[in-house]
Amino acid sequence: MPVQLLKIIEGRSETPLPSHLQKEDLKHLQEGLDHTNKYFKGTVILSYPLTKLGDGTDFFKVVLQDLDNWCSRINSINILIYGKMAQDCAKVIRHGDMFVVAGFKLARSPTAREDGRHGCHLEVSEEAGSSIYIYVKPRTTAPSETASASVAPKYVYTPLNRLKDGTIVNLYGIVKFFKPPYVSKGTDYCSVVTLVDPSNVKLTCTLFNGNLDSLPKIYKVGDIVRFHRIKIREYNGQMQGITSAGFASLTFDGTVGAPLVPRTSSKVYTFMDEEQKTIEELRVWAASNLSISGPAAKLSGVQPMLFFDLTCQLVGKAKVDGSSFLLKVWDGTKCPYPTWKVPVEARDLEGEKVLLHQLRNLTVDILVYDNHVQLAKSLKLGSFLRIYSIHTKQASADDIEFHLHGGTCYGRGIGVLPDSNPDVKELKAFLESVALAESQNMESMSSVELDGTFNNVTDLESHLQRCQQLSVTVLTDHQDLSNTELKTILNSTAPQQYRIRAKLRSYKPQKLYQSVKLHCSKCNNLREVPDGDDFDLNLQSSACTAPNLELQNTSWYDSVMWTTQDHKERKIAIHFVKHDEMLQQPEDTLLMIEGGTLKEVWKLTKRFKCVIPVRSTEDDLELLDLSTPFLLQGNIKYYGCKQCSTPKPIKSLSSIAAEQRPSWEPTEIAQVLGIEPLQYVFVMRFTLVDGTGALNAYLFDYEKFFQIPASEILTNNFLQQKMQMTMNTLCPPERKLDDLPWLECFIKSYNVRDAVKHQVYYQIFDTTVAEDVV
Repeated sequence: MPVQLLKIIEGRSETPLPSHLQKEDLKHLQEGLDHTNKYFKGTVILSYPLTKLGDGTDFFKVVLQDLDNWCSRINSINILIYGKMAQDCAKVIRHGDMFVVAGFKLARSPTAREDGRHGCHLEVSEEAGSSIYIYVKPRTTAPSETASASVAPKYVYTPLNRLKDGTIVNLYGIVKFFKPPYVSKGTDYCSVVTLVDPSNVKLTCTLFNGNLDSLPKIYKVGDIVRFHRIKIREYNGQMQGITSAGFASLTFDGTVGAPLVPRTSSKVYTFMDEEQKTIEELRVWAASNLSISGPAAKLSGVQPMLFFDLTCQLVGKAKVDGSSFLLKVWDGTKCPYPTWKVPVEARDLEGEKVLLHQLRNLTVDILVYDNHVQLAKSLKLGSFLRIYSIHTKQASADDIEFHLHGGTCYGRGIGVLPDSNPDVKELKAFLESVALAESQNMESMSSVELDGTFNNVTDLESHLQRCQQLSVTVLTDHQDLSNTELKTILNSTAPQQYRIRAKLRSYKPQKLYQSVKLHCSKCNNLREVPDGDDFDLNLQSSACTAPNLELQNTSWYDSVMWTTQDHKERKIAIHFVKHDEMLQQPEDTLLMIEGGTLKEVWKLTKRFKCVIPVRSTEDDLELLDLSTPFLLQGNIKYYGCKQCSTPKPIKSLSSIAAEQRPSWEPTEIAQVLGIEPLQYVFVMRFTLVDGTGALNAYLFDYEKFFQIPASEILTNNFLQQKMQMTMNTLCPPERKLDDLPWLECFIKSYNVRDAVKHQVYYQIFDTTVAEDVV
């Protein structure tokens, strides 16, 4: 029987293990050795739910701790169990059980750096001839009875200035910085917390757990935490904390005078009377010695180019594309600026339509990216959130956008607040009065009410067709202008501005991807977007120059170099930029690469925030030729203007790394490197007709007309399809001219003169496609 339960009687096993098995210590486990007759023994400190793999195989994961090496830096290991053994173990396993694994296979663990466990994991299955022995101690009382009858232990708490490498301690600390829990690269959730205490020492803790609720419930800087059984290790001369077996936490509001109500997911915990005094003393010390920000900002107080935390209620959500997600939120106050409305199809938007209509002037659209998408999808409508480090960007001269960028830099993330939270109670009371006033002052019917005015589907379709005949575009300014016929415009002198009502007879280019160009706003030049082959050739050319060893591992970046195993034996160097003398999380890191191929560069962009291709000189690293992107971020390549740029040495980037909140925004990187960035633009020619004449008007747009960023269209299939759907609506293929929809738009005329001739051209401006077109 592969899984056996062994009883322990008077401290000894009733049935001994087979005599041919030999014990293997955690520190002696090595890849490449035969472990058929070996066994590893440990205590169960964590188990994950039973799941199925893609091929239907049952899978169960257990974490064992080696009790013989309790104080070692690495004292736990992941056990991966497959097939029927996984089912059997999941039925009987309990935390604290003694667990023996025999006849296992050893393989490298891909999550070792993140979870702080052994560099390898054990793979176990019945097919491989493995065996599992679980020691079961007899229980005379129920767990709850044992807990209530036991005497609360006396815990010793270690100040942060007395921590030692390799120890497991209990401690109190005040939260100076934190990252809300996020899904790590492995299977666990991760949270990062930086603590301080009156000893004026800082401790950064990286906490992992497969259960989100088991991580500390921290809501704001200034909260006070109590950690039990946290492991201390030294890294780069600084102490760091990581989770160990039995880790537990309590969190308290750090405000002086606030109720002493702990936040915890544990059903049983101890809290002694003398600990109340400890918390009060920490509150008083923090109030006098820490710069703790006040309440989160209100929407009524936001400004462009601001990073802020927002406490709000979620009223709508929608999928935008694979890497972004929309949250519609409100806090009862009105943003002083017009806000960008993220274009989504009505059927994709979750939320009560009547409520969304009532609150349309009070809600804002927050676009969340990358690692935040998974959590955003799981949020329940009506829940109260605290969204950390939202970025307001200037969308136009008036509008602002709200973004929660990818990564966890500066604590970016989303936290769900319970109803018992004091901020939620206050916000609820405020929203109830605001919602009542707003609902009594509706400006027009909601879409649900509008749908109800039609007797059948045919009536509704007819209405939509009539609406389409009215206009499929929206004018964003200059409402005082009246319509002018095209015949009048063609006979007028330039420059002038007009409002027109016309139909789109044709457009160029027909292949929409060809409409994307690169534009320099300084010299006004346009250029084609280079293809990947040119980029690859430039990288291959730069790889001929070996990295300069003297330029590695400077004060502001760490370097790694290796030689490829192919026949070329290329030298590749990667330089990771540091912040506060420490490496950041991959999703927040800018790195520079020498000698890499196009394939290798793209792999790096999937894991790290920013990648800059460079080469060595005698004195410093430098950018490649400006026909090559000076920066890659996600799927977007950023180019510089050859004519207007004056590239500076790469060491100029150290000024950004030294900032308190380096954002690694492309515009900021370009500025310090002396690059005049090229912007992605749509350039198209529309042939417009209105029955009095026809003229060609050029569309020159970054993202306002289609409400799609030109920078993303070449790498995003979803946006390409959306743009094609839009053009099929504006200019339906194989439709008669009379059946085409009307476009309302602004055009301006301008003169172009050279030594030979003078011509008048027309350009569309301040016009956008209606949100309900596609």
